[in-house]
Order: sequence, then structure tokens, then C-alpha cells
Amino acid sequence: MRNEELAGLVVRARGLALFRGVLGTRPARDLLSLLGLLARERPDAGEVAGVVGGLWAGLAASRDPLLPDAWQAHFLGSILDDENPFSLGAETGELPPALLGQARRELPVLQGLFGLGTRSLLALVEERLPELGGLWEPLVYPGAGGDVSPRQEIARKLAAAPDWGGCAELLAGHFARQGAGTLGRYRAFRWREGGLVPVESPDPVRLEDLVAYEEERRPLIENTERLLAGLPSHHALLYGPPGTGKSSTVKALANAYAADGLRLVELPKEDLGRLPELMQTLRRRGARFIVFVDDLSFEEDEVSYKTLKALLEGSVAPPPQSVRLYATSNRRNLVRERFSDREEDDVHVHDTMQEKLSLAARFGLRVTFPPPDQKRYLEIVFGLARARGLAMPEEELRERALLWERWHPGRSGRTARQFVDGLEAGLKER
Repeated sequence: MRNEELAGLVVRARGLALFRGVLGTRPARDLLSLLGLLARERPDAGEVAGVVGGLWAGLAASRDPLLPDAWQAHFLGSILDDENPFSLGAETGELPPALLGQARRELPVLQGLFGLGTRSLLALVEERLPELGGLWEPLVYPGAGGDVSPRQEIARKLAAAPDWGGCAELLAGHFARQGAGTLGRYRAFRWREGGLVPVESPDPVRLEDLVAYEEERRPLIENTERLLAGLPSHHALLYGPPGTGKSSTVKALANAYAADGLRLVELPKEDLGRLPELMQTLRRRGARFIVFVDDLSFEEDEVSYKTLKALLEGSVAPPPQSVRLYATSNRRNLVRERFSDREEDDVHVHDTMQEKLSLAARFGLRVTFPPPDQKRYLEIVFGLARARGLAMPEEELRERALLWERWHPGRSGRTARQFVDGLEAGLKER
């Protein structure tokens, strides 16, 4: 690449408007500095060496194996993760023609920078400054690949495209389906201090990993699919004894439909007062969300349940149609009720009781996960053992599972899993 070509690419990159944030990462800044140095008639070897060393270190620290080449993987990841008027407009379905046209103009500039792969850059450096030859190992990810996520799929399509100027609609479609910025990269979040914090390694549980309770899960699956389709859907309350798979069901649903644009946001019960703020944040985004509140219940002296009641149904500002609340509870009516509540010192005792019990009624879908009987408990044990490939005669497995259940706290799906965990560890120790 000639000096004037390098200088021209730097100038055009400086003129980016929509994708200006893509150049804000340390590796991108180092790359532009390197191109500027190499465009000189006599580049200084010390300056070039310092910038290349910083670029190499930055790429090694920001490992994102979307593609085999470290620079190309980092740069494409930055494009996909950048929240800008184009990506956010595509996500919400409000993309003016001017933004689409500007994206068509800027994407070829980004493609020019993308084309400078790690090997090409080092070859360019060695061509200009032979004394620096052999100083750096090309950074590549031989293992890049495996299961292809939507983010990896769009990265590969862009990498193979001959002209990015014609890929504006392709990129907009990705943002519309998967979300922009962190929504496109992560599938699970926690709500903390007024913001969405990504969960980098969420629980990988899948629906096919869950044994039994298929009938209980079916209405939740249907409700989630309606949410994704933009059809009327319900807030859902899952209640039953501990260990029956309520929380695992919600997390498995989020994993199953993540590729369809579903995102899970975990909200701790103690932060329920921030629920209106969270809903307002999600209202501005184009994705579909499940707000997950685990182990929801209230003591008789707590009043925060009134905020939840109002938001579910009755508030002036209802929750957005793209957001549904899925809560789990060990208590069917959510608010503790005592016999003392029925005493006659309250003039309107019936109204007081109904006011407490009406919270559960605000959930349009209520699903009971009953404690397993012996047949269902053994079904779970046998299913988990098969899934893990544990070889043991069925009668011996049955006897040991029943003995475990008698010596441990109650019969549940969790008890079954703990038994199989211990069994697997014991078999592998032999």
C-alpha cells in the first residue's frame, strides 16, 4: 500500500460520523497512529515499534474470537457493539433514510481498515522498516468457531462480503433482531445502580436438560413465543416448593430464545422499588425482555408489593408490551397471611385480606410446580443419569435414589440432581 493510500485511509477514517465510536478503542487508535507513521517518507523505527507493541498488547487483552485474525475480530466486534444513531435506530425500527444512506457511505471506509489484517500490518511494517522484521508473532485464533451465535454469523457474513457499502441493510437487520451494543453481545443482565450490567457467563441450562414438568413448562413456552411475536402475552408467576425447577425453567427459556432476540434481566427482590425505572429503560429499547424476580414473597409488614401491583396492572404508565415479568415464589399468594390478620380489630378485615391476596391475581399466567411424587422423582433421576451416560443397573439406581431421598431434605428435582451429582463423582473416582 502506497504512502498516499495510507494517508487517505486515515483521513477518511477521521471523517466517520455514525461509526465514530468504533475508533475509540485503544487498538483502533494505535492502528490509525501506525498508519500515519507508515505514511511518512521516512518513518521512525522507534516510534513505529512502540505503536506496534501497544497495538499487539491491546489486541491480546481484548480477545474476542469472532474471526481468526485478532485485529479483524476486534474491529468487527467494535462495530457490532457500538451504540450509535444507526444501530439504535435499526434496533427500534426507527431508522431514517439519511442514517441508512450515511451508513452506506461509511461502511466502505470501515472495510478498508478491516482489510488490514494482523499479517498484512506486520508485513507492511517489515516492508517499510526491515530492521523490525520478526519482532512480533501474528495474533490469530486457530480455535475461532464452534457454535455459531448470531453475532458470529453476522461477523462472518461481513468478512466475506466484497463490498460493505451494500451491507447497510444486512447490518440493520442484525440490530433489529438482536439489539445494539451490549444487547447484541450478551443474553442476560442484572439491573444494578440504574443500569444493565451484562452477565458474561450466564447459567447455560437448556430446556432439553430439564427432566419432567413438561406440562407445567408448556404454557410458559407458549407465552414467551407470543411475547417474541409481538402478540398479547402475560406476566407469569411460577410457584411451588423449592427445588422443583422454577428458576431453571425461566433461565432455560431465556437461553432457548436468545437467538430470537429475547433478553433476560434479573432484578433482586430488594430492588423492586426501582422497577419503574427499569421498565422505562427497557421501553426505549427494541429487544424483547423477561424481567426475572426470583424467590418473590413479602412479609405482612412490607409494603413494596404495592409498587409491583400498580406496575403490573393499574398504573397510569403500563409496562411496555416488549417486557414481561416472570417471578418465582415458594408462596402461592406472595404476601404472608396470618390468622391474626382475620381478627376483628380491623373494621374492614375482608378488604385488607383481599388487598394482600390480589397481588398474585395481577399475574395473567400462574403455573404451579408441585412437589414430585416418587414416580416423578425417579423419572428425574433416571433422565439425568441417562443424559450423563452413567452406567448402573436400573434397580440399583432406583434403590440408591430412594435411600438418598430419605436421608436428605425432601423429595424434589434438586434432590434428584444432587443425588446424580454425587453418583457421577463416585463412579469417576473408581
